[in-house]
Amino acid sequence: MSPLTWAVAAVVIDGSGRLLLCRRSDGARRWALPGGRLRHDESPADAVVRAVRAESGWAVEPVDLVGLYRVSGPRAPAPPAGRCGARPDVLVHVFRAGPAGVEPLSEAAAGCLPRWWPPQELPDVLTPATSAAIADALAGRSGVLRHTGAGDALTPSGDGQPAPPGQRASEQADSKR
Repeated sequence: MSPLTWAVAAVVIDGSGRLLLCRRSDGARRWALPGGRLRHDESPADAVVRAVRAESGWAVEPVDLVGLYRVSGPRAPAPPAGRCGARPDVLVHVFRAGPAGVEPLSEAAAGCLPRWWPPQELPDVLTPATSAAIADALAGRSGVLRHTGAGDALTPSGDGQPAPPGQRASEQADSKR
């Protein structure tokens, strides 16, 4: 079993329906939701406000929890002594949020290029968890539980079908039993 890292992210939607994404400057250069790691002394809701502002410069107001998204890396054999293992699994609390103002309050962090995107013009290079969380948020879903591999397509928990708006993926699977 790999270690677990707790994180937060937000599907930030402005008054005209655009979404805030950050392009990562790491090797993949994919677009993702703004967010960051959860600190031991804060709630997920407080963490998402702090992390989105630190990364993108935008102050946000969380509206509700879209869901929990588990991102796991490929299963790798145990590393040799003295070497690091595979990346830890990450459990991301994804919130639906709105901007708290019309301008960012500070500069974006190094490594993040923030940009507002109309939903019909989203970039093709989204992380799998970002793609799924955006779809869930725009469909009005809350309480979603999903799992993805680091480079795989995201698969919902349950029977593989997306949950209807307002229903958890796990509730949908229970109702089909």
